[in-house]
Amino acid sequence: MKRKIPALNALKAFEIAGSTGSFTRAAEQLNVTQSAVSRQVRQLEEQIGEELLIRRHHHLELTRAGRKLLDALNQSFDRIELAVRAIQQKSHLNRLRVNAPPTFTSRWLLPRLGRLREQHPELELSITTRLQDSLAETGTLDCAIRFGNGEWEQLDATLLMQERHIAVCSPGLLASVQGNGEAPDLERMTLLHVLASEDRRYQTWQHWLDATGIRGVDTRGGYEFDLLDLAIRAALDGLGITIADWHMVTRELAAGQLTQVLNVHVEGHQSYWLVTRPEQAESAALRTFQAWLQQEVWLSTRNLAPSTAAGEEDA
Repeated sequence: MKRKIPALNALKAFEIAGSTGSFTRAAEQLNVTQSAVSRQVRQLEEQIGEELLIRRHHHLELTRAGRKLLDALNQSFDRIELAVRAIQQKSHLNRLRVNAPPTFTSRWLLPRLGRLREQHPELELSITTRLQDSLAETGTLDCAIRFGNGEWEQLDATLLMQERHIAVCSPGLLASVQGNGEAPDLERMTLLHVLASEDRRYQTWQHWLDATGIRGVDTRGGYEFDLLDLAIRAALDGLGITIADWHMVTRELAAGQLTQVLNVHVEGHQSYWLVTRPEQAESAALRTFQAWLQQEVWLSTRNLAPSTAAGEEDA
């Protein structure tokens, strides 16, 4: 039966223009001129008999009909992408495409990949750290490591580990502000903060100070970084003191490059999770990777150094 659908090129031009809100960006992705994209979309609108995009001065807006068509195209192109990928990768059934946070990848995952290679030489990974990668919306990912509360719509989540916040700095910096075994003078140390967004910090510093009972520390100053990895590197260089997840600094603590300031930790409110799509439950490669991750988490937790948890003093 002959299908009565518009030309594929016109549908693709509209899909990209509608998603990006720009004929210019659509033209760049399709490697054609802006006028060609605009013309294809206009012809599509004439064929359908409905306006799909409202042309504003600096951007495009979807009409109700445009949103309906764009949703259908996104789903259809995703299914096509998955089908093509499945055909292409029959000889690569053991390759997993994983997306994970940058700090988790560089500080926890990468140092352990040698053991994964030794235990499962048949398993191959493609790792990305772009935060905008969405497991639910693209077929290019097999699984993702996510930081949050474990609730992702239409996805399965397996708990890996919970944050355990401690204060760390270089041994030299600590020695310079700590005399005769007394508590360090935090007012003489630069506080290193991690940003939750462009204009908001995570509250880990205040939570840690509350747990220690230390009062009067002005947390408004200091340096800010958009990645925990950068704050840790700054602490390694002696710039100041930061609150870090214990799991992310185990190597530096063991090597004596960083030292824990006071024997206190605070359990984080969020955790690291392995997130997958329900239809991938039968993937042997994914099951292997998940089992290996859980084994590595168990090994690292078994070696967890003892410290006082927030609230234990009053228990």
